[in-house]
Amino acid sequence: MEQYRIQGGNRLHGEIEISGAKNAAVAIIPAALLVNGVCRIENLPEISDTETLLHILRSLGAEIRMLTPSSVEIDCTRVTWQNADYDLMRKIRASYYFIGSMLGRFGHAQTTMPGGCNFGVRPIDQHEKGMRALGASIDVRNGFIFGEGRLRGAEVHLDKVSVGATINIMLAACTAEGKSIIRNAAREPHIVDVATFLNTMGADIRGAGTDTIKINGVPALHGGSYTIIPDQIEAATYMIATAGCGGEVLIKNVIPKHLDCISAKLREMGTVVEEYPDSVLVRSSHPLRGVSVKTQPYPGYPTDAQPQITAVLTQARGTSIVTEDVYEGNRYKYVNELRKMGAQIRVEGKTAIVEGGIPLTGALVAACDLRAGAAMVIAGLCARGTTWVEDVHFIERGYQDFVGKLRSLGADIQLVELPDRPLAGDATA
Repeated sequence: MEQYRIQGGNRLHGEIEISGAKNAAVAIIPAALLVNGVCRIENLPEISDTETLLHILRSLGAEIRMLTPSSVEIDCTRVTWQNADYDLMRKIRASYYFIGSMLGRFGHAQTTMPGGCNFGVRPIDQHEKGMRALGASIDVRNGFIFGEGRLRGAEVHLDKVSVGATINIMLAACTAEGKSIIRNAAREPHIVDVATFLNTMGADIRGAGTDTIKINGVPALHGGSYTIIPDQIEAATYMIATAGCGGEVLIKNVIPKHLDCISAKLREMGTVVEEYPDSVLVRSSHPLRGVSVKTQPYPGYPTDAQPQITAVLTQARGTSIVTEDVYEGNRYKYVNELRKMGAQIRVEGKTAIVEGGIPLTGALVAACDLRAGAAMVIAGLCARGTTWVEDVHFIERGYQDFVGKLRSLGADIQLVELPDRPLAGDATA
């Protein structure tokens, strides 16, 4: 059983380099299925999600060559239609991007329903709507998504802003016959990155980053090279951790504009954030102030950074209000874990009321999902005593060398393998 052992109380100091964007990489790898030729992808994050997706491509017949741990060549020239590995597909949410790329490449698709983290409902109705508009028949049964049909350009108006649906429709439409328009499209940086990757490979996509994306279908995509953007959420996680622990950290290899909403909220809390061309400096030395946080589609505050800031708000003075307005269902499962550490948080529907300024104490806690796991690590770094975090495989789905990077900043955190579960009474020993 792998767990993180964290001794809290250390301030963070130093500098850290951000890896490639997970949310871009997990769409770009399925997008490579559309390419007739070799595509070289640089700045690929070294995380379990990208490894799983590369294994899925291999199961479809793609040739994969790892040039370095963060650089890969993918050749799908000889790929022919076959069912992908079920066990691999069901492990990861991003497997649904194969709906768009398989339909675009083969005219039919079969994937599993979204897997990955379990923190709320993951509807695919907007994905289905887009594929049907493009001419595909879509059937969902027995945990699988089946699609078939010759794709033709169409106009799709999303009922709700959806990152996944925007990308999936974009993948399917780039080799469809004619022109497609996605209205009410999501605008996140990784959507722009996926569109730029596809354009580099010969697609004709315009307007990514706005709420209207226009795609002129092309007969085929060709090979090329592409470098993935830095990870906005990884950078946000270290920024928030520095705010909570105190100290001064230079976070390198970022696009500061992508972090505007994070920087603004941390400044509101009393943290200093200085921006440079490709880095941000975070300095925290004063008591933090409570704030209100509401998650929204980009350029609003990201839902993927909500658990992390909630963990830090437990240490801010006053009452903070956190509203989850992106995901349906319950993304507050991690609150019960924070309560084990002494946090005073009350959840009412989509809102969490955080009574701050109460010291946290170490405890045995679980990573409920990827971002909630990062939040538990941050809470452990802020807490008195020792914290054990289990189910760390969720965290390693999306953070490259999380333990190593935190240790380089002075955090007392170790990855340990225990034969048995530690007793709750021993958690703060």
